[in-house]
Amino acid sequence: MRKTIFAIALMSAMSAMAQKHAEVDVHARYTKVVTPVNGKYESKRPPVAERLFTSEAVEKKIKEVQKLLKKNPKLAWMFANCYPNTLESTVHYRQLANGDDDTFVYTGDIPAMWLRDSGAQVWPYVALANKDEKLKKMLRGVILRQLKCINIDRYANAYNDGPTGAGWQKDDTEMKAEVFERKYEIDSFCYPIRLAYEYWKVTGDDSIFGEDWMQAIGNILKTFHEQQRKETAKAYHFTRMTDRAFDTVGWDGFGAPVKPVGLIASLFRPSDDATILPFLIPSNFMAVSAMNKAAEILKHVAEKSETEQKNKALGIAQDCSALAAEVKDALQKYAVYDHPKYGKIYAYEVDGFGNRLLMDDANVPSLLGMGYLGDVEMNDPIYQNTRRFVWSEDNPCFFRGKAGEGIGGPHIGYDMPWPMSIMMKCFTAQSDDEIRWCMKTLLNTDAGMGFIHESFHKDDASKYTRAWFAWQNTLFGELVIKLINAGKVDLLNSL
Repeated sequence: MRKTIFAIALMSAMSAMAQKHAEVDVHARYTKVVTPVNGKYESKRPPVAERLFTSEAVEKKIKEVQKLLKKNPKLAWMFANCYPNTLESTVHYRQLANGDDDTFVYTGDIPAMWLRDSGAQVWPYVALANKDEKLKKMLRGVILRQLKCINIDRYANAYNDGPTGAGWQKDDTEMKAEVFERKYEIDSFCYPIRLAYEYWKVTGDDSIFGEDWMQAIGNILKTFHEQQRKETAKAYHFTRMTDRAFDTVGWDGFGAPVKPVGLIASLFRPSDDATILPFLIPSNFMAVSAMNKAAEILKHVAEKSETEQKNKALGIAQDCSALAAEVKDALQKYAVYDHPKYGKIYAYEVDGFGNRLLMDDANVPSLLGMGYLGDVEMNDPIYQNTRRFVWSEDNPCFFRGKAGEGIGGPHIGYDMPWPMSIMMKCFTAQSDDEIRWCMKTLLNTDAGMGFIHESFHKDDASKYTRAWFAWQNTLFGELVIKLINAGKVDLLNSL
């Protein structure tokens, strides 16, 4: 569970964790406010000797971007702090006894590996994989580790580095010592497939698609079919003794009833909060994309395989394609709501009975983030209507104040927009004015610390949660590079 705490409470908690899990006290690095001296900012990166992983290609990219952003020293500074943050502070790469690559990725301040977070954290580095063999091997290790995790427990969302027994072992579900938390979320499968597909397309390395891959895809398909709930709603159960309603599952731990219409149920959201209506629409869109990518990979595997393995791969590919088509068709029938103000929009959650939840949460996959992920066409009129809806006070999770505005959610609560939502707005923006506003807001809500926080108070950005959140840091680096590649250097320097 990701603790909801403001900066003062965060200090003692993070300090204790840092001392326990690292040889150096990283706390001061993340919470120290930096004032520029003669227009220059003190780097918040760890000393070279204390970095968990380094990459020549990443260092070259940092220098390249900083050179382009000479007229915006704060942005150049924040990019240099954020872009390599996953590598330097969360990546634990090693070679196994058999010589294979293995990479365990912390989320940042929590020493566990989320399938979603890890897949997103290293995503921006894939583009550089062919320029740095060491980086390529690290990425390969992440994918192989993710596949092993799925095969350990196909309903878990976060894992330990071995059978340590850490995490939420007292939850009423089928916990294992290798599992840190066992919240079933559709996107926990989608992010590893997305990462593996992109890695393969960029590098051409198909060595990751071995026995573990075949087993993992089989486990994913089995889970998705179970959670279409055509036969039973009781394949997975989860409850937790807690005073926080969104950390446990209602209906005796099985989730609210759904009508089996072809959609896939998800008992938890990408925020790790329980769903209200189990058919989580952004995650179902991501599942369609993931299944189509998996099918393409499996067809490639079949082309290189002997007859028995070829037939197996083609059979699984056909199952992936069929599931993707079924879910896509169900989304068209059940995900769209005709809003009296915005026209046709996508609902956030539905149940197949006609009930729907109209909102959006900051965590990706989100309705806003579907354009970033490529799960819908950017110019899809329903998506554009949805985009206007979620970035408004008609979305109950949207907060606007003196410091900034954005989408939050129940994970942190009232008045706390997440920078992730601002980055999703920027990734999917189609005007310079919108990009300019997003980037200015991100620069002005770091509380002077040079990193992207989990959330900030809408009226006072010095009140924030999670000073060390690697996913958002690396995502910020990805965003800056994306804007530079889109020809927005002058815009960035003018902020």
